[in-house]
Amino acid sequence: MEIRTLRYFLAAAREESMTRAAELLHVTQPTLTKQIQALEEELGKRLFIRRSSHIELTQEGLLLRRRAEDLVSLADKITGEFTALDDITGGDVTFGLAESCQIRVLAREVKRFKALYPGLRVHISSGDTQQVTEKLDKGVLDFAVLAEEPDTAKYHSLPFPEADVWGLVMPSSHPLARRESIRVEDLAGLPLFCSEQGWRRDIPRWCGERMDELRLDGSYRLPYNASLFVREGLGFLLTFDGLIDTSPESGLVFRPLTPRLETGIYLIWRRTPAFTPIAQRLLASLKEGLSSPAGSDSP
Repeated sequence: MEIRTLRYFLAAAREESMTRAAELLHVTQPTLTKQIQALEEELGKRLFIRRSSHIELTQEGLLLRRRAEDLVSLADKITGEFTALDDITGGDVTFGLAESCQIRVLAREVKRFKALYPGLRVHISSGDTQQVTEKLDKGVLDFAVLAEEPDTAKYHSLPFPEADVWGLVMPSSHPLARRESIRVEDLAGLPLFCSEQGWRRDIPRWCGERMDELRLDGSYRLPYNASLFVREGLGFLLTFDGLIDTSPESGLVFRPLTPRLETGIYLIWRRTPAFTPIAQRLLASLKEGLSSPAGSDSP
């Protein structure tokens, strides 16, 4: 199985048309069709369903698409890394980031570093711990930022100077919006939206044995879309402060939980990284810029 063939497959999957994919790839349609058929024969599975006006991925095709995207990204990353070996002034660095206002601290440090190394190019993907660590483990990412304590057996880590604060986002017209903070008993029976990670790890730290009084009506990986459900009156959002627009014009408000609930934010990287020169220099700069009295688990 060649990377070129996977690129052909991904183009066809994205365009849902052999004709359009062939045009984008600058190959003939028969050539593309032959490559896809050879890939199906190699895997022993049908990857596309041919419709009258378009093509659709089969279940096996959907599985291959997820794997192929990672493989192609990794191949591109390897090519870029070897190209950058002789260029210590620039190159590509990839981050997988949790949603957190503390990312502004990372952005500030990257900006400071980029002033010294203007050839730096930063590529960002967002997701929860499972999503970003999976890509980090595969080598697709150089660094990740987690909203939970990392597995120290697998990763080096560096804590951010500040933690994120949990609270409730709700319509500004709701009676709870008049409170300065939100207690466990205020949430009893309310339809709540919360990240799966937060509901499993953080909220139980806050409410303890009263967890069964809370009602989870929906989960999210990233909070913006969940806030739209809140706007429509479908529930209340448990999330970090600062992630959702709660300006007076938004119709939403944020109220912190009491007792105060915080989640630490960590920059992590693999214990056996294969860094390019620019990534190694950026890490040294980040260690200095993100250093805190709490220290770090860095080598």
